Amino acid sequence: MDKEELKLRTKTFGLRVMKLVRAMPKDVVGRALANQLIRSGTSVGANYRSACRGRSKAEWIAKLGVVLEECDESAHWLELIMETACSPKPASNPSGKKPTNSVRSFTPPSAPPASDLLTNARSARSPNAKA
Repeated sequence: MDKEELKLRTKTFGLRVMKLVRAMPKDVVGRALANQLIRSGTSVGANYRSACRGRSKAEWIAKLGVVLEECDESAHWLELIMETACSPKPASNPSGKKPTNSVRSFTPPSAPPASDLLTNARSARSPNAKA
């Protein structure tokens, strides 16, 4: 999967999140979950686009870490929505897949955990890091 395909997929995910949020109940719980999901779900694409503009490998890795965090947070809110009566059945999952698939889109099977990527990015920026 290339950069442009991921840009499109993350944008589509955000649009589907918006559609789901519009269909959610307007009660206290529905609004709370909708507000959290709209923030994390739409920021996945925005942060991915930002990562694509990274000026260095370390910056790209750090920004991709934010993308992973937002994907994981979105998965959390989607799980809560699916396990409560807050979602209309046809649109309960914006990606059409398990929520954790969003995170997997950004981590190849052989990739180290995101925490390792962030550690490596930090050490690459460190003035004491070996070249």
